Amino acid sequence: MFRIRKSFQFSASHQLLGLPDDHPCTRLHGHNYEVIVELASDTLNQTGFVRDYRELGEFKRYIDDHIDHRHLNDVLCGDNTTAERLAKHFFEWCQSRWPEVCAVAVSETPKTWAEYRP
Repeated sequence: MFRIRKSFQFSASHQLLGLPDDHPCTRLHGHNYEVIVELASDTLNQTGFVRDYRELGEFKRYIDDHIDHRHLNDVLCGDNTTAERLAKHFFEWCQSRWPEVCAVAVSETPKTWAEYRP
């Protein structure tokens, strides 16, 4: 099995509701997110790629146009835009375009990661 990964970055704010009042994530706050998209295939295409990284530029444009420097609760229509939910959202967006997508991981901080891998 061949696997490739590409990393993308964006900054955005969010607020998590339903947590205890003293939880810091109930307050409006932001992160510098990192998203890693992973693709896998048993075979390579004619050029020798799982998929040309350049094709993933469409995801970068989506992030830049709709996600970067926005309030995630507004643009993703949800009260709890957790890293887990972001990973699933990004997975579904990417997988609908590139069937080789097998996982998406989202980091809010350098020490924390959430991954969606069906």
